[in-house]
Amino acid sequence: MAYETIVVEVEDHIALVKLNRPDAMNALNNDLLGELADALTAAQSNDKVRCIVITGTEKFFAAGADIKMMSDKSFVDVFAGDLFTRETGAILRVRKPIIAAVCGYALGGGCELAMMCDFIIAGDNAKFGQPEINLGVIAGIGGTQRLTRFVGKSKAMDMNLTGRFMDAEEAERSGLVSRVVPCKKLMDEAMGAAAKIAEKSMISVMAVKEAVNRSYETPLAEGLLFERRVFNSLFATEDQAEGMSAFLEKREPQFRDR
Repeated sequence: MAYETIVVEVEDHIALVKLNRPDAMNALNNDLLGELADALTAAQSNDKVRCIVITGTEKFFAAGADIKMMSDKSFVDVFAGDLFTRETGAILRVRKPIIAAVCGYALGGGCELAMMCDFIIAGDNAKFGQPEINLGVIAGIGGTQRLTRFVGKSKAMDMNLTGRFMDAEEAERSGLVSRVVPCKKLMDEAMGAAAKIAEKSMISVMAVKEAVNRSYETPLAEGLLFERRVFNSLFATEDQAEGMSAFLEKREPQFRDR
């Protein structure tokens, strides 16, 4: 399918999704979010795709939600229309792993989109922020919730109340991003990580994503029980038998997603 605000490339079991509104610094509007949700849903159902990477340009991942799109809306418009909910819900329902590869600015909705991915690899020029307070509103798709879980209350309050940006080094130190690399090497790093994931059993990969995400939703005891039961259930798969046999036989496993 041809898209207008994103570019999708599928190669070597990886779906690379590039945000493509350069004149608006990839600001998130209804068209971009709708196309992104559609592309990720398609990747989920595509047996050739085993991992997804979302990226922007060297200067910006996404500079926020599109202010022009929102400025004239009323409370009734955004509440009755449930702004952003359908699209972000579709993104969050994707069971395959999603990596955000971020160079430059990831602000407002851009930061929130990155946090909806399963982990973030950042270029050394990346800047993250939730500056919605400067517009007389607050974050609306996770900036007060996911950010607090990632970096803690104090830093989340600081960023949401002052609108200040967090650079790549601080983001890694605070747990927002998994690693920082030179921006020129970002895509090599992100695609390399995606390739490693693509080699694994897709059953186990989806189980990892589900179990880690569950940790944010349940008390520790319930999360541990969930993890243990998923661990138990994987012993019913052919991939478990293959993986352990390959380890004992000192060879590479040949997973079949069964």
